[in-house]
Amino acid sequence: MDWCSYRFRSLWDVDAPPDAVFVVLGTPEEYPLWWPQVREVARIDDTSGRARFRSVLPYDLVVTVRKVRHDPAARVLEVALAGDLDGWARWTVAPCGGGTRAVYDQQVEVRHPLMRVLAVPGRPLFRANHALMMRAGLHGLRVRLAAG
Repeated sequence: MDWCSYRFRSLWDVDAPPDAVFVVLGTPEEYPLWWPQVREVARIDDTSGRARFRSVLPYDLVVTVRKVRHDPAARVLEVALAGDLDGWARWTVAPCGGGTRAVYDQQVEVRHPLMRVLAVPGRPLFRANHALMMRAGLHGLRVRLAAG
């Protein structure tokens, strides 16, 4: 097992139309307005930016994000990540019942020096940290969509 590699999948069910969810998720520069752990997003150019994240654990992760896929018809958003995390992340948005399910998939290798040193003993904490971040993101998205 590579202790520095992670795969995540989160399912977010929200009471909003899929196109509205896709628009909010497709506007990453506004994530810090509704997702507390996304501390900063700065656009570099039309297809890339830099993001800084911090959840419960006392360290920041900084990544360069490059758009790989932005497909409104299929409602898929995918980015490549480089920096403290190398890999990719993807949102897939689809109708579900009377609302929407947003599926977040991520596959990364940790490059952050402290996380690499603590890879084995810290792994459960890192996974829990990610889960808390995703739970807060879902709550923030629900509030954002309810506010219009």
